[in-house]
Amino acid sequence: MYKIMLILIFFSFFTNANSEFDETLNSFHQAAGEADYDKYMSLLAKEAIYLGTDSGERWNKKEFSAFVKPYFSQGKGWLYQPIERHVTPTPASDIVFFDELLENENYGRCRGSGLLIKTQQGWKILQYNLSIPVPNAIARQVVKSIKVHRSADVNQ
Repeated sequence: MYKIMLILIFFSFFTNANSEFDETLNSFHQAAGEADYDKYMSLLAKEAIYLGTDSGERWNKKEFSAFVKPYFSQGKGWLYQPIERHVTPTPASDIVFFDELLENENYGRCRGSGLLIKTQQGWKILQYNLSIPVPNAIARQVVKSIKVHRSADVNQ
């Protein structure tokens, strides 16, 4: 009976915490859609890393802030609508993994993944990786296009 109670307590905690994770990530996407710079950046941990869809897009929080600010200051945001989300706990109770499928008007189906960390101010995004999943049926074609694009950049 003791083990069952412990398991129920754990799942109860995780279910409640899961809504906190959803709240953090949903607020992140909502702030981006509203071009709310202060709210958006406040959801990133101090040590945050953001990985964009381009292989050259690896920013710490300060660098990402410099990228985001000109867009948001013009009222230009971007909205990624979550379709499905998974949160995976780690042995470190203050860190969880997440991955989510997203829909975006310009990029279509995307994937966000990363880490959330518990801070004194609540859950924050420690790492966010935005990617565009490529269907296996067209993967070779896409890779070929990327190689052609990169070789054109090198030759210029």
